[in-house]
Amino acid sequence: MVIGYTAGVFDLFHIGHLTLLKNAKALCDKLIVGVTVDELVLYKGKHAMIPFSDRAEIVRSIKYVDAVVPQYDMDKLSACKKLGASVLFVGDDWYGTEKWKKYEEEFAREGIKIVYFPYTKGISSTKITEALKAARGWAADGKEVAAEEHLNQ
Repeated sequence: MVIGYTAGVFDLFHIGHLTLLKNAKALCDKLIVGVTVDELVLYKGKHAMIPFSDRAEIVRSIKYVDAVVPQYDMDKLSACKKLGASVLFVGDDWYGTEKWKKYEEEFAREGIKIVYFPYTKGISSTKITEALKAARGWAADGKEVAAEEHLNQ
């Protein structure tokens, strides 16, 4: 049995998330997904719009997902070893970076393959958040813009 693992914040779930999970499931028998806990999202300098418990339930409800676990840290190698995963699925924005070349060597020593998937162009939770803020009259820094000023832009 091939166990695959991927992890993410999965805030403002979108088609890119679904595509990642669908493609990952096609390459393994059991797909385990780590959903980043709110504290780790904050540590990464971001703020999730949707609380962890809701994000985990959304991901758990996707038919391609066999199990959801909380992601408490960024140590994907330890997570894969703990869960028995032989494949890690990640976005291709990391491919070829020095950090991930090193990871590939570390994972290979443990018999774990890294599979890179292309990100869905033009869509991200960050872009959705920015669009919502703009549509609701909020500036990018979170300060409210007067409705009149917003309409005159």
